Amino acid sequence: MSEDLKPRFVDALRRNNDQIREDRAKVIAEDSELIYRRRIEDIELKIKRLSREQESAIDISPLDKNSLTFADFNPDSFVEKDIEISLKIRNLKIQFEITKNRYEYLFGKKY
Repeated sequence: MSEDLKPRFVDALRRNNDQIREDRAKVIAEDSELIYRRRIEDIELKIKRLSREQESAIDISPLDKNSLTFADFNPDSFVEKDIEISLKIRNLKIQFEITKNRYEYLFGKKY
């Protein structure tokens, strides 16, 4: 065996308690931070998709470019769905802000 190669198994056995704890802490922190970031990104994506859905619901243009007939439009359904989506977006924005603030507090990084 060459002198420049270090035996990983022997080194692992020689590690002291502080080194072991430090390594475990890094692994836990990295995993948690990654999951937190993904959760924030998931919430952000849900907000964007709901906003697009809400915007597309107000498109009541004619059935085709030559038609003067509008697509079937039910005002009651439109209002109900619009309010429902608005509430979902509002709740997701609150969740986004809380999650983002906790991420920044826990990991000391801006999102």
